[in-house]
Amino acid sequence: MTIVSDDPAWWPLISFSRLCNYLVAAGSTAVVYDWASTFGQEFELILSRRWSFMTVLYICVRYIGILFSIMNILSNLLVSITDVVGTIIWFIQAWTPITINAMLGAIMIARIYAMYQGSKKLLIFLVVVLLASTIISGVLIVNGNLEEDVLSGYHTCTAKFDPRMIYLAYESVISTAVWEILALFLTVWIVIKYFRELRQSPTGSTIGDCLTILIESHAFYFLAFAIVACFLLGSLSPNIMNSSSMGGATYIGILSIAQMLQMFVLGPRLILSVREHHAKVVARAEEGIAMTSITFQASGDTLSCGDV
Repeated sequence: MTIVSDDPAWWPLISFSRLCNYLVAAGSTAVVYDWASTFGQEFELILSRRWSFMTVLYICVRYIGILFSIMNILSNLLVSITDVVGTIIWFIQAWTPITINAMLGAIMIARIYAMYQGSKKLLIFLVVVLLASTIISGVLIVNGNLEEDVLSGYHTCTAKFDPRMIYLAYESVISTAVWEILALFLTVWIVIKYFRELRQSPTGSTIGDCLTILIESHAFYFLAFAIVACFLLGSLSPNIMNSSSMGGATYIGILSIAQMLQMFVLGPRLILSVREHHAKVVARAEEGIAMTSITFQASGDTLSCGDV
C-alpha cells in the first residue's frame, strides 16, 4: 500500500534514504572509474584475444556492473522516475547481485575444474552446490513485495518481506558463505599439492608464479566476500532493519559499496590478473628468456594460464 504523507515524523526516514542513495552512487562511481582506468588492459588482454567461455563471463560481469552502476547514479541522484520505472529498477537491483554471483561462481568452477585435471565428479558437485546457493537467494527475492512511499514530496521504494523470511535470509548468506569457503579450500589445497609435487621441478618457479597469481586474486576476492557477508548478517539485525538513523544509513551504504566492489571490481580481476600474468610470461619468452608455458591438464587437453 502506498503511503502519501507530509508528516515531519517521516523526515528522519527521508534523510536515511538520501544518505543511502549518495553512498550507493559513490560506490557506483568507483566501479565506473575502475572500468575506465583498466579499459586499456581489458582491450589488450580480453577483447582483442581469442574469445572463450571465460571471456564471455568476464564481459557479462564487467558490463552488467557498468550498466548497474550507471543506473544507480541516474536513479539515485539525477533523474526523477515514474512508479513503473522505479519498480523495474528495484527488481534489477535485487536480481543483479544474484545473477553476477552465479557468474562469478562459474568462473570459480572453471578455474577449479582446470586445476583438478578436469574431474567431472568435482564439476558436478560444484555446480550442484552453486545452484543450491543461487536458488535460495532467488526464493528470498521472489517473496519480497515492493511498496512506494511519497513522503513530503520525496519518492522512495521499500521492499517488504514476511518476518518469517528472515530465516531464509540467514540461510541465503550462510549457503553462499559455504560455497565461497568450499571454493577457497579447493583452490588452496591444489596449490599446496602442486608446490609439493613440483618442488624439485626445473619449471617449478614458473608454475609457482602462476599459482601465486591465482591464489592471490582468489584470496582478495574471498576477503571482500567475507566482509560483505559479515555486513549482510549485521544488516539482518532488528537494530539495522528497523532503523532510520544516520548510523543505519551509513551501515547500509557501506554494505552496498563493499558489495559492488566485490562483484564488479574484484570479480573481473579474477580473470584480468591471470591474463596479465600470462601476457608477461609470453613477453619474456619472446625476448629470449627461457620460460615454459604454465599448463593444467584437463581431460587430455592443455589449458594455459591465460585461459583460466
